[in-house]
Amino acid sequence: MASTVRNMTAGSPARLIISFAFPLMLGNLFQQFYTIADAMIVGQVLGVGAIAAVGAAEWIIWMMLGIVQGFTQGFSIQMAQDFGAQDYKRLRNGIVNSAFLSALIAALLLLFGLAGADWLLAVLHTPDTVYAETSLYMRTIFWGIPVVMAYNLFASVLRALGDGKTPLYAMIFAAFLNIVLDLLFVPILHMGVFGAAAATVIAQLFSGLFCLVKILKIDLLKFGKEDWALNPGLHVRLMALGVPMAFQNAVIAVGGMILQSVINKFGVIFIAGFTAANKLYGMLEVAATSYGFSMTTYTGQNLGAGKIDRIKKGYREALLIAVATSLLIMAAMILFGKQILLLFISGDAKTVADTLAVAYHYLFIMSVFLPILYYLHVTRSCLQGMGNTLLPMLSGFAEFIMRTGAALLLPYLMGQEGIFYAEIAAWAGADIILFFSFFFCIRKIGQRVKSTDPLPPE
Repeated sequence: MASTVRNMTAGSPARLIISFAFPLMLGNLFQQFYTIADAMIVGQVLGVGAIAAVGAAEWIIWMMLGIVQGFTQGFSIQMAQDFGAQDYKRLRNGIVNSAFLSALIAALLLLFGLAGADWLLAVLHTPDTVYAETSLYMRTIFWGIPVVMAYNLFASVLRALGDGKTPLYAMIFAAFLNIVLDLLFVPILHMGVFGAAAATVIAQLFSGLFCLVKILKIDLLKFGKEDWALNPGLHVRLMALGVPMAFQNAVIAVGGMILQSVINKFGVIFIAGFTAANKLYGMLEVAATSYGFSMTTYTGQNLGAGKIDRIKKGYREALLIAVATSLLIMAAMILFGKQILLLFISGDAKTVADTLAVAYHYLFIMSVFLPILYYLHVTRSCLQGMGNTLLPMLSGFAEFIMRTGAALLLPYLMGQEGIFYAEIAAWAGADIILFFSFFFCIRKIGQRVKSTDPLPPE
């Protein structure tokens, strides 16, 4: 067995969660780094109008990527449980069937994205001044959906087996490649926002190939002829895990698009400032998503091994770690946020000042409420690792309702200030659902495991 494969059913939960999450954190940081590099180069070279064009498509792109991640993360739950149960034959067949489903889903998403692009931009009230560039950027990203699906599937396989390092190395390589291509395509070849999008897709392609090579070297994943059989029953199980998670992300994104449609009415300066702050959103939650991936794998493996008390202990320790991390990030963003945001903004002095005011105000509000987001990621991922994707989906509906309600109502009461609280309301709404869901699920699973225990000898 390859040394990067990690069994999380024994040892200190806190140490395992941190050691698994840390490479993911670094990988996500590099992923955010090259996303930020896009925005920095676009903003500095092409100006505020171009970064507004990129930002106007942000939630549409997030919806597509969220659906991709939802399916692949859902498929990985079954992989983690099979690995924890040491059923490697079922694990290999599950990977093959996950790849088959992923290819079909990617093709459908690509067709939908290209056919519906203009309609989506019209629904979002995309300003005429940035419409053409937004459409070009979005369509280019959509052509890369099969590439993104492949990377996320390969990374999910590795994470399910406890390997958080290979996706890290893939992201490091992709980050530097993306920056080099950005600098080549945008300022030198003058390819505009198309060049920025193309650089991202190409970098993602190489990161996916990097992960695939690693998978093919893992001993327990030496595929035989019987492993390639398509299993309709397994398809149903995988889709039962993946569909709620993909739908949850899609619903969240629809709420974000409604929010974006309101933002787009406030003009280019507000869009640019909001987009600049949103580029740091990924930095704010990078540790949260890493702890989330860690908890999905940790919980899935321990559920497969039947260790329910260990799940509870790991959950408590993960929450403490996550909240402490969120407080550190909060302090860093409040202290250094303005300096970071200025990297995204260019133009005359008044344009820069007005855009920075919008961006930092939004960043400050998100930073203060960051512990709420970290609770969300740890709890939702723990539930998903237990194989329950329906209750997390309900939390996605809560996010949708709160984000949409705040976006539509608060501007009437508070003006554009109200927009800044839509995201916080969404986090809080999800947390309420997740709080009760966790205790319901852990009790239900505990009862099920107890009922299957053999009777003690008389």
